[in-house]
Amino acid sequence: MNNFIPAMDQAAQANGALGGNQFILMIVIYAAIFGALYFFLIRPNSKKKKEEAELRNNLEIGDEITTIGGIMGRVVAIKEDEDAIIIETGSDRNKMKMKKWCISSVDTQKEAPAAQQTEKKGFFRKSKKTEE
Repeated sequence: MNNFIPAMDQAAQANGALGGNQFILMIVIYAAIFGALYFFLIRPNSKKKKEEAELRNNLEIGDEITTIGGIMGRVVAIKEDEDAIIIETGSDRNKMKMKKWCISSVDTQKEAPAAQQTEKKGFFRKSKKTEE
């Protein structure tokens, strides 16, 4: 009977050691899931918001824009104090005042400076021909 008790103690110690490893494994799995969520959901969304804010801040008079409601027009005035723009639409030149957050896209093609133009590389480091 005395030989049986130390065997039970050894089994309990082995289970305790495995329980600690399982806890660490569970923490690693949760960290991996959180990391994947960050890289697939949070980071792209924040990059998109940053690009949209840059688009709105770089708006100039004369730019052709499209609003989130689908209204297309040309910017004729920018009111920084109100965070608004005035656009001109159609051939009869109707003017509308809108907030900057309603801008969906800027349709004016601007040429990038030569210093910023870089040749894009493909997946296997082969250079792609840029469309001009």
